[in-house]
Amino acid sequence: MIRINIIKLFFTVLFFASLSFKSFAIISVNAKSAILQDYLSGDILYEKDADVSIYPASMTKIMTSIIAFDLLKKGELSLDEKFIVSENAWRLSTAGYSSMFIMVGDQVSVENLLRGIIIASGNDACVALAEGIAGTEAEFANMMTEKAIQIGMENTNFSNASGINDPNNYSTVRDILIMSNYLIKNYPEYYHYYKETEFTWDRTGGDPIKQGNRNPLLYKNMGADGIKTGYLAVEKYSLASSIIKKDRRLIAVGSGFTSKNERSSQSAKLLTWGLTNFDTILIGKKNEIVSELDVWQGKKKKVKAYITEDIYKTIPKAKKKYLKVSVNYEGPIEAPISKNDIIGKLNVRYQDETIGTYDLIAFEDVQKQNIISRIIASINFLIWGDV
Repeated sequence: MIRINIIKLFFTVLFFASLSFKSFAIISVNAKSAILQDYLSGDILYEKDADVSIYPASMTKIMTSIIAFDLLKKGELSLDEKFIVSENAWRLSTAGYSSMFIMVGDQVSVENLLRGIIIASGNDACVALAEGIAGTEAEFANMMTEKAIQIGMENTNFSNASGINDPNNYSTVRDILIMSNYLIKNYPEYYHYYKETEFTWDRTGGDPIKQGNRNPLLYKNMGADGIKTGYLAVEKYSLASSIIKKDRRLIAVGSGFTSKNERSSQSAKLLTWGLTNFDTILIGKKNEIVSELDVWQGKKKKVKAYITEDIYKTIPKAKKKYLKVSVNYEGPIEAPISKNDIIGKLNVRYQDETIGTYDLIAFEDVQKQNIISRIIASINFLIWGDV
């Protein structure tokens, strides 16, 4: 991971701007709408009509799994718990939809339903899980929409658990990106289901059915580890995808591809472009001491400063030299200083534009000098300018 040098400056900067590379985007993606993000930095590397409304189709199932994962983490649900399949759920396995092929009256574990949803994209499994958790699919859809609002999906509404065609089941590729990011960040213990390439269901009254994961990128040698395909006649083909190469993760979402092949090739093209043309740079780690700032009339001449979050920035490879980081504060800082006081700012600039400003926090207490020491320090400052 590339580290950037930090320059100390004696002034305060109070600006913030988000990093965007819309003007750098020199790639063409054959999709109705698309977006690409670096996971660590959160920087958007490419977007095309990212806020245009779409029908998310089976990408809806990402939120279906999130609701279940939430309950699993809280201990309100277990993977071994079994739900009884209703006729409502079974109907979706007989109507030409993608299915897990569960039967009325089957008792199916939550884990098998999750695999049936994530790997086989089973609409019947979605209804069975929704009814088992919330009583009705409609109530479960309300839970999905509430969660969407909670995590910042501003242009999304869910009306069902599977993503089957409904005008009231809509989203945007930006919101699907937010949802995908949330899934990966908050449920690492369950995210592995999304990279499993096959699922076998030992169905009632027939031979076991083995189904492969619908995500075409999992079968390419490019580091893909999820997440979900979609298809509706009204929207055509869609895909939310994620790849990891070394210590970088990129997430892409595209919708409105005209064919399965285009969905696969264009998604791979966008992700590869992001890896090839950009580097993600580590500015500083959470709770890491990034600088020592000068102190006036304190028992210590310097105070250590740290940051409270991981800071990464994604920069075009040819333009890394334009990224600058500085420590900005009004100094020297007069003692006493209390641990966890805000004592300055870490300022990140790219091509003379401020792209991030972060609080610098005192790592330690610094007590004030006694009166005699303060007098001596004041005299030294007047004569020599020494703090």
